Amino acid sequence: MGFSSQAAGVKASLRAIRETESRIPELALVLGSGLGALADTADDSRVFSTENLPGYPRSTVEGHRGRLVFGRLEGRSVVFVQGRVHLYEGHPVRMVGFPVRLVHALGTRHLLMTNAAGSLNPLTGPGSLMFITDHINFAFANPLVGPNEGGGPRFPDMSAPYDPAWIDRAETIALRASIATKRGVYLWTKGPSYETKAEIQAFRRLGADAVGMSTVPEVIQARYLGMKVLGISTITNYAAGLNPDLLVHEDVLAVGKQIRGDLERLVRGIVREM
Repeated sequence: MGFSSQAAGVKASLRAIRETESRIPELALVLGSGLGALADTADDSRVFSTENLPGYPRSTVEGHRGRLVFGRLEGRSVVFVQGRVHLYEGHPVRMVGFPVRLVHALGTRHLLMTNAAGSLNPLTGPGSLMFITDHINFAFANPLVGPNEGGGPRFPDMSAPYDPAWIDRAETIALRASIATKRGVYLWTKGPSYETKAEIQAFRRLGADAVGMSTVPEVIQARYLGMKVLGISTITNYAAGLNPDLLVHEDVLAVGKQIRGDLERLVRGIVREM
């Protein structure tokens, strides 16, 4: 899909949604692997299958249901993105930013990203929740490549992609709720293969605390659009070389389900106190 047709796809999806849904979400929540059930807790919800939205890229990974869910959470209007797509699925990187461009077109200005990630830090084990303070783009891909048609800066600043004040508030909410959290740097790889032991050792030397295959392109897109971003990684496993077991996606989903209760309580507190 070309640059112009992608922009047209966002407009067409927006029109399709606005035929039956007029709410302007205060917050968009992008849900990572195994975390999609959080959207089922929303009140007064309306669901849109992304397959029925013109131009919306198809999600093909288990744990990503391909839906946009509008509803209310803790009294606030939200939209859940269960239609996350990844570079490794074969989508052009610009299309990976499509869901973010769409929620921005809906009027949303706050983006809460969640993902499943592998730990590179022995002190941040499986089952931990980590606020992302910064990221390393090791996929060397950017959704802003191409004509600058979105009205944002040609060279957007990325010195603070994750809003520091929002991280501080979210950490305070977690402490009050007795939810243990960490802070760390997230490193994005293209995937879909997991990393080698040598790569993990290199990433640790670069300063990364967690590694995964998502999030960074969406965050770049959001910051280009002037959105405030908060990122939370669910640490589902130790990365290669830090764990003697083989890495399998089913284990990622299983740990995501185990920590879902704490993540849900944390997200509800964040939404409530926005």
